[in-house]
Amino acid sequence: MNNKVGIYYAFWEQEWSADYFKYVEKVSRLGFDVLEVAAGGLEDMTAPQRRDLAKAAADAGIELTYCIGLPARYDMASPDAAVRACGIEYAKKLLGMIGDMGGKILGGIIYSCWPATSFPQGDKRPWWDRSVASVREVAKTAGDEGVTYCLEIVNRFEQFLLNTAREGVAFAQDVGSPNVKLLLDAFHMNIEEDFIGNAIRSAKGYIGHFHIGEANRKAPGRGHMPWDDIMDGLRDAEYAGRIVMEPFIRMGGQVGQDIKMWHDLSDNGDDAYMDGEAAFALNFIRGKLAERG
Repeated sequence: MNNKVGIYYAFWEQEWSADYFKYVEKVSRLGFDVLEVAAGGLEDMTAPQRRDLAKAAADAGIELTYCIGLPARYDMASPDAAVRACGIEYAKKLLGMIGDMGGKILGGIIYSCWPATSFPQGDKRPWWDRSVASVREVAKTAGDEGVTYCLEIVNRFEQFLLNTAREGVAFAQDVGSPNVKLLLDAFHMNIEEDFIGNAIRSAKGYIGHFHIGEANRKAPGRGHMPWDDIMDGLRDAEYAGRIVMEPFIRMGGQVGQDIKMWHDLSDNGDDAYMDGEAAFALNFIRGKLAERG
């Protein structure tokens, strides 16, 4: 398996705002293929700055991917039509910026909001239907920009709408757009799926992006996740896309607050320690991929 392997910049950060240029250089030096950044951070950059970032990444041989959990004011499943309209326009705006940078992937909770702020008392079909209609509108722009719109399937404690690969496939089928795929995440699948490998296989043809991390949010290889099962599932699903690790081990800041990091998993490690953990995880995952040819 020759999948590109990447890492989310926030592994090193305690705040969502960051100098992405710094991380382009860092992940290139560590040997990664992909750097994932927060799509919302693009708003804080001018168009020339965004293009400079894209050029810096290309010059370093790094592909950029983009991820976001939509804030509640942009909830595309909201009962409030005005909120849904704002979410649709915001997603289109992000897609325009990513397309201008030559980006190919926008993933995350981009069908409702993160974390969920209200919950159905029974049937979630009304939320589902509103979200499907919203995503259909956004999918047109995704196609125009050449960006795949990847719906992240997350655990029940963060969102209620899409918790399993089976639900994700059904949702994508309802949307009915080739520009809409799934972002499966091993961390969330460990909570929600009976068998991760089988769940991955069930989404064959619908997987547009893949996140990895240990059950305790440490870097891959530092826990007990069934990596052989995961890799076999990806192979059987014929997934040739990007695999991006999304570990979180530091406390503090808005990142720690939002990810619920209530104890430090880095042993107060400095940036050299963090770099070492990233390099270890990269070698671990590349080894697992190589085992499968």
